[in-house]
Amino acid sequence: MSHRLVAIVGRPNVGKSTLFNRIIGHRDAIVDDQPGVTRDRNYADAEWAGKQFTIIDTGGFVPTSEDVFETAIREQAQIAIEQADVILFVVDGVAGLLPSEKDIAEILRKSEKPVVLVVNKIDNDKRELNLGEFFERGLGEPVPTSALGGRRIGDMLDIVTKGFVPGGEVNQDPRLKIAIIGKPNVGKSSLVNALLQEDRHIVTEIPGTTRDPIDAILKFYGRELLLIDTAGLRRKSKVKESVEFFSTVRTLRSIDRCDVAVVLLDAQQGLEHQDLRIIETAIAKRRGIVLAINKWDLIEKDHTTANHLERALREKLRQYDFVPIIFISALTKQRIYKIIELVQAVDEEQNRRIQTNELNALLGADIRSFPPRSRSGKEIKIKYITQVKTKPPVFAFFCNEPKMIEENYRRYLENRIREHFAFRGVPVLLSFKDK
Repeated sequence: MSHRLVAIVGRPNVGKSTLFNRIIGHRDAIVDDQPGVTRDRNYADAEWAGKQFTIIDTGGFVPTSEDVFETAIREQAQIAIEQADVILFVVDGVAGLLPSEKDIAEILRKSEKPVVLVVNKIDNDKRELNLGEFFERGLGEPVPTSALGGRRIGDMLDIVTKGFVPGGEVNQDPRLKIAIIGKPNVGKSSLVNALLQEDRHIVTEIPGTTRDPIDAILKFYGRELLLIDTAGLRRKSKVKESVEFFSTVRTLRSIDRCDVAVVLLDAQQGLEHQDLRIIETAIAKRRGIVLAINKWDLIEKDHTTANHLERALREKLRQYDFVPIIFISALTKQRIYKIIELVQAVDEEQNRRIQTNELNALLGADIRSFPPRSRSGKEIKIKYITQVKTKPPVFAFFCNEPKMIEENYRRYLENRIREHFAFRGVPVLLSFKDK
């Protein structure tokens, strides 16, 4: 995987969301003095000293509460602990240790995961004199910090990222890696089973049956491919949000590991907000993507149904309409191997390099016919274009005023690139540099 996962846990109102915001560098989580404000999981990519990781802000951890929201928070925090590579156990340096934190510490010890005990709200040297009681938890040397003021955050991050590899971990496996992702109960494990022609996954009607992503080798016309199946919990959770969050965490990690993501939708449900977020996440992580509409066998249809539905889907996809769409049935195995053909085509696209002379000839003509406009009245001249990277394709535009290129013009250039060179299913990045 290219990113490590760091989970922030602790009882309510110790400053976890403030710490999360401090680490990622901007205000993202909702911060409030009322305990339990962070009920949903919050996650973001972060970086420290060239080391990349994903940080998860969990809700307040109340180990013995029967309150429904606190139960949900506890379940979700336990999920985060299970999935994390490093856990930040945040306590309040002013209030001191509470009895409930002994239970949290015991849960963390049982996880056998690296734990950094973060004593928050230590905003001066005098308050560091009160650290003695925090050694009692047996979780190593406490790290005094002030998330609000930023005090000693760098020292804490040095400890957190000590074992991380700069630039992320590089997976040397040469096989094409395909992540099967999507909401719980859209048929991910059923699709993997159908592709492998064996029942190696437990498949039930309970959303999120699979506990861990299970890698499987698929031999396709003599080529070995790696399938990464993602899902939620092995048992039905008491709290629906826990299943959804677990699925999100697994999806994030699987996207990080894959070359191409197959986003699976339920044909009966269509493209919902959560599906769009999954697609956006895969594209934000610069992965190739295929959209597979499963359970096509359950749809009443005629010869026009697929075309009508595809048009409706592309209207919802909007700027992501470059994603290829295929209608399948994991149950009847209809078109399931066409998915693999599409994935291979997308992977070829994201590894394709366009010759510089061809780029400048075609895009140069587009730029001359519709030059960039400047709000200041100063002429913007794009002099030269070249592709500087593949997987994903990155195109550099050298010009006299790179900061003055507006978003709508960037979109125009991306559309022209796709018009000339397709890059079907592949995110395209544009970079504007001083000539």
